[in-house]
Amino acid sequence: MTPSALDALIEALRCLPGVGPKSAQRMAYHLLQRDQKGAARLAASLGHALDTLRHCAKCNTFTEQEICQRCANPQRDHRLLCVVEMPSDLAMLEQTHIFNGLYYVLMGRMSPLDGIGPRELKLDKLVERASDGVVEEVILATNFTNEGEVTAHTVGELLRARGLKVSRIARGVPVGGELEHTDIGTIAQALLERRAVADET
Repeated sequence: MTPSALDALIEALRCLPGVGPKSAQRMAYHLLQRDQKGAARLAASLGHALDTLRHCAKCNTFTEQEICQRCANPQRDHRLLCVVEMPSDLAMLEQTHIFNGLYYVLMGRMSPLDGIGPRELKLDKLVERASDGVVEEVILATNFTNEGEVTAHTVGELLRARGLKVSRIARGVPVGGELEHTDIGTIAQALLERRAVADET
């Protein structure tokens, strides 16, 4: 039996991360009953995005051009390449206004249990990008999850084999954080990655 338009909509909404059957049902009812203009705008925007967005030939993030504006910007430091898992991670790093280099977005992370390895992440493309003769240092900014650590280790080994300098973002107590309210793992990592206090005299 062919599902009804409503059933098809609910099932389609379930493709979103964290959305189960009940949430998808609530979303569908809301869009159809309370916000039909919003539903139409959502459908049009999604269709437009699918038609116009592509992956940047250099950093692999989403863009409407072959090369995104960030990669094409001569004011960025092209000697530094920061590797992140997703475009959302890139956006967070950009908000710090600290890093002025370029990025490479993996669009995922290694997860052997899910069948995601170097080939699925197209790490050969990253190695080719980092070996352009301009990049001097690659900064690994994958998340500090088990999968993120495996990804960072694998990427680091591949890049070091090419003679590239590879670094990893540090972990530690968050700015403004109190030790009393910080988890043990974070405190332990902060101790392991301690650095000398600069002499100001």
